Amino acid sequence: MRRLKATISYDGTHFSGYQVQPGERTVQLEIENVLSKMHKGDSVRITASGRTDSKVHASGQVIHFDTNLSIPVDRYQKALNVQLPSDIRILNVEEVPSDFHARFSVKGKRYRYIWSCEQVQSPFRRHYTVDTKGVKPNIEKMKDAAQYIIGTHDFTCFCAANTSVVDKVRTVHSLDLKWHEDELHMTIEGNGFLYNMVRIIAGTLWEVGIEKRDPNQLKEIIASMDRGNAGKTAPPHGLFLEKVFY
Repeated sequence: MRRLKATISYDGTHFSGYQVQPGERTVQLEIENVLSKMHKGDSVRITASGRTDSKVHASGQVIHFDTNLSIPVDRYQKALNVQLPSDIRILNVEEVPSDFHARFSVKGKRYRYIWSCEQVQSPFRRHYTVDTKGVKPNIEKMKDAAQYIIGTHDFTCFCAANTSVVDKVRTVHSLDLKWHEDELHMTIEGNGFLYNMVRIIAGTLWEVGIEKRDPNQLKEIIASMDRGNAGKTAPPHGLFLEKVFY
C-alpha cells in the first residue's frame, strides 16, 4: 500500500463545496468516483487539507489517499485528469511517507480574496471576483486595519458562530492588500484558519475600506471575541485556497 499526495485545483462555481454531501455534487465525490473506477470498484477515500464551501475555489488544495495499484506515480496525474470533469485538475502527484497526512501535517495556508471594482464587471470574472458595482475602497485604511489582525490572537470574532472548534487561537503571518488594475486582492497567510475566518476578515476590512468602520476598531473587535462585532461574511466566490504549506 502506497500513500500518494496530490495538489489539485478546482473551480468551485458548480460544486456544493469540497466535502461529500448526500445528493450534492462535491469535489471529494468526483475524485473518489474516479479513483474507485481505477481500483475496479473498490472504495478509495481521499483526505484534504481542509474543506472549502460551495462556490469557493482552490488553486492549490492538497489531498492524500492510499492505493495498492502499481501505476507509476508520474502517470497518476494524466490517469486522473483524463477521467475527471474539466472543473477539477490534478496539478501534481507524489509518493509520500505513510505518516504524511494532508490535514494534520499542515504547517500553514495561504488564501486570496478578490473584489472587482470596475464600473461594469466583466461577465467572464463574475464567478471569481466579487462585484462592488464600481465602488473603490480606501486601501490605505484597509491596510491600517489589517495590521491589528497580523499576529497570534483568539479569533473568535472572525469565526462562524455555529462552529464546534474550542481553541480559536491562530497566527496570521501576513495580510497584504494590492491593486491589480481594477481588482483588489487580499492575500492572507497563517498557521491555520477557522470556519469562515478569511471571508469574515474580508468583509470586515471591506467595511473599513468604504469607511463604515474606523481602522482602530479592529483592535477592539478582536479583543471582544464576539462574532457580532465584526463585519458581514464576504461572498464565497471571491475566495481562493492558494497554497498549503507542509
